[in-house]
Amino acid sequence: MPIDVVKIFLATTTAFFVGIAITPFLTSFLYRHKMWKKTSVRLTMDGKEATISGKLHNDEERKTPRMGGVVVWGSVTITIFIFFILASVFPETIFSKLSFLSREQTWLPLFALVAGGLFGLIDDYLVCRETGTATGGGLALRARLAFVFILALAGAWWFYAKLGMDSVHIPFGGDVHLGLWFIPLFIIFMIGIYSGGIIDGIDGLSGGVFASIFTAYAVIAFAQGQIDLAVFSSVVVGGLLAFLWFNIPPARFFNSETGTMALTTSLTVVAFLTKAVLVLPIIAFLLIATSASSLIQILSKRYRAGKKVFLVAPLHNHFQALGWPPYKVVMRYWVISVVLALLGTIIALVG
Repeated sequence: MPIDVVKIFLATTTAFFVGIAITPFLTSFLYRHKMWKKTSVRLTMDGKEATISGKLHNDEERKTPRMGGVVVWGSVTITIFIFFILASVFPETIFSKLSFLSREQTWLPLFALVAGGLFGLIDDYLVCRETGTATGGGLALRARLAFVFILALAGAWWFYAKLGMDSVHIPFGGDVHLGLWFIPLFIIFMIGIYSGGIIDGIDGLSGGVFASIFTAYAVIAFAQGQIDLAVFSSVVVGGLLAFLWFNIPPARFFNSETGTMALTTSLTVVAFLTKAVLVLPIIAFLLIATSASSLIQILSKRYRAGKKVFLVAPLHNHFQALGWPPYKVVMRYWVISVVLALLGTIIALVG
């Protein structure tokens, strides 16, 4: 037990300092190549003029680069391989106990993290290189959803065929075996959680929320004896803390698609590995609420003759439009995310 705790804390601290160390190089590259939006969003998803959104999303005026999510998944990946290499070079030492790269617990979430991060990086690059695009540029939504679908399908197959997992745990009800239905459930969850990545809209918002979520799953995995998975989740938190150091107002860069796609796809894998996926809607409720608010807004405008439910979607921008200063929205989201993480963790551990 003591070595497991040391393993978690040391790896998390390492990820934080790795993230701090690589940031100056990333920042220099992003600012030198002007990797920010060149044009403000002028149209909503339904083709209407985005009057409020245009005022809130002024990246081209702030000249704040995207691609900050590289700090998160980059620091996690580097940290994993630092400990793996040390364990390989010094096999008879304590380093052999500190490595947490394992086929059963960390291969799949690491693959999802890196694959999502790299694909999101392509989208961010295209956004930064396009000018005059009314909807913001980048890859089409259907292209991003197609990638997430393929990634989810591959992940579901790995769970089912390689790891022999086909069940989920219902809190206070026990395990339920789904057979092949496990695969579509996995896909639905990954796409649903990915859609919540649009929470990345205010300085410091997404980093704090994701840190609470991954901390909850680190605790759940640790309680289940999945130490390597607990370390992985905690290392993600370390990377997020390094990102937050530079993302608090005024942000040096934004998480953007490379960060949110990496985090949401990896989070889904972690949730299924712990079989605590049914508490994910509680722990990650803010992601789901953010996605749902945009969907509700679109459906309302389409089927209620243009009437809106929110002043602007997603939800955090609605609060801004009401007059809340950005720091108030962020801090209250942080508080709620911590409370939800605690609640979901309790249910997962007791149920």
